[in-house]
Amino acid sequence: MHHNSEKSKKEVVINALRPFGTTIFTEMNILAQTHKAVNLSQGSPDFEGPVEIKEKAAQAILRGPNQYTASTGIPILRKAISNKMERFYGKKVDEELEITVTSGATEGLCATLLGIIEPGDEVILLEPFYDSYPPVLAMAGAKIRYISLKGDNFSLPLKELEEEFNSKTRAIIINNPHNPTGKVFTKDELTHIGRLCKKFDAYAIGDEVYEHIVYDKKKHITLFDIPELKDRAFVISSTGKTFSMTGWKIGYVIASPELSKAVRMTHQFITFCGQSALQEAMAFGINMPDTYYTNLLSDYTRRRDWLCEALINVGFTIHPPEGAYYVLADIRSMGFDDDLDFCKILTKDAGVAAIPCSFFWHQRKQGKNLVRFCFCKQDETLKKGVERLKKWAK
Repeated sequence: MHHNSEKSKKEVVINALRPFGTTIFTEMNILAQTHKAVNLSQGSPDFEGPVEIKEKAAQAILRGPNQYTASTGIPILRKAISNKMERFYGKKVDEELEITVTSGATEGLCATLLGIIEPGDEVILLEPFYDSYPPVLAMAGAKIRYISLKGDNFSLPLKELEEEFNSKTRAIIINNPHNPTGKVFTKDELTHIGRLCKKFDAYAIGDEVYEHIVYDKKKHITLFDIPELKDRAFVISSTGKTFSMTGWKIGYVIASPELSKAVRMTHQFITFCGQSALQEAMAFGINMPDTYYTNLLSDYTRRRDWLCEALINVGFTIHPPEGAYYVLADIRSMGFDDDLDFCKILTKDAGVAAIPCSFFWHQRKQGKNLVRFCFCKQDETLKKGVERLKKWAK
């Protein structure tokens, strides 16, 4: 008797998340470890970020204090983020009222959504989407409306977008630069979104973690560049991708004072605060000279060009990315049509792990021909991976 009631309790707790299971990243990582594969699946660098940043963190830990810190983030980090917004985008941001430091962009997104969504509100997601969006929306009790980006260049279907917006639309999430496609949204596309948000009194949430990794002289356009979104945008970013320290989980949300209140209200009950020593070190990182940022981009540009060419030589049809550090490869050119099967075979037989892209769509039949390779890896790792692919393809 007792046993059954326990079981039903457990089921109730996980109901909202039951459809999601273990993330595909975790599954592919385990598979990669089992088969000692070159892991080009999860977007986690296999190299360390700048040693000076690590030294600053070590000094701060030894100096102390190592206690709870300000829930919104330590002042020097909020100041560094504010300076960065002016330096890169010419935007003045009030570090006291408009910046909230969170445990990575993932928590930033969670705090934002839980802060503004009432159960039954509708949120528009663009597919393919980053995999944490639907589960967090499920926790918030939102109804999701999915819109697929179209064609080989993943353009925004403007007409379809207009049809999905309605009086129940609370928000739209825009991941820009986009994971997994590498798309960089144009000013026109973002302006169109801005107009619709204004018309239907909705919010725009920008997940902009790859903001400094944009290729071919394209420019990252933050949501704050769109006049209609001035008081409707939440811009979420992080330091993990820019400084190759994904494990530190230091992200932030920037929004007008009123909107920041909503983020801060939920953030204080999710993690309350981050780690002051790591935040202090990241304030130093963000303030690093322009050469750091230009070198980051030239390194990734070189890796992108190298991997794109290598994958074409192996026999893949590819979608060269405009931003972020992933390449989508079409597996039909290799004679396959199921991404999950392909990734399992590739890991076991070729010893290379990639991510099956159908998991980034609501209905998995849509992305079944695509797999994602990431190139935030050392040159040796990429070379080893490609050698294995070539050998296997033969």
